[in-house]
Amino acid sequence: MLLYMSQPQEATSTPLHSVSVAGVVVREDGRLLAIRRADNGTWELPGGVLELEETPEAGVAREVLEETGIHVEVDELTGVYKNTTRGVVALVFRCKPSGGTERTSSESTAVSWLTPDEVSERMSEVFAIRLLDALDGSGPHVRSHDGRHLIPAG
Repeated sequence: MLLYMSQPQEATSTPLHSVSVAGVVVREDGRLLAIRRADNGTWELPGGVLELEETPEAGVAREVLEETGIHVEVDELTGVYKNTTRGVVALVFRCKPSGGTERTSSESTAVSWLTPDEVSERMSEVFAIRLLDALDGSGPHVRSHDGRHLIPAG
């Protein structure tokens, strides 16, 4: 192994990944904040691409505020999710609302507080699981998907 590591590696293309952040915002009554995306009409968590200079916690607070009008306190990382097709790694954090008023943005056409059952009905499996994972308290979870279906671990 040491011999292999000391040898120059052949030139290979380095995979490129994008890092995104998303917030599972849980209200005191157990309802979860969700948006309907303006670009494709799907229901998802508020979130987006992490800026180069910001921490993941600052990024999730910024994204939730930009897309929903809600200020949040970031609690903890609940999952890491990789879209193997698009090369996106999403860091998902459970958050508490701390102010603001729900509003749409250029990125969202609806903002709603959903029950866990409504999440399962409105969101595709790969996005619903992120909210449900955040509620189970046994994370952080690490999962991969191809954009439509979860890929079994191992």
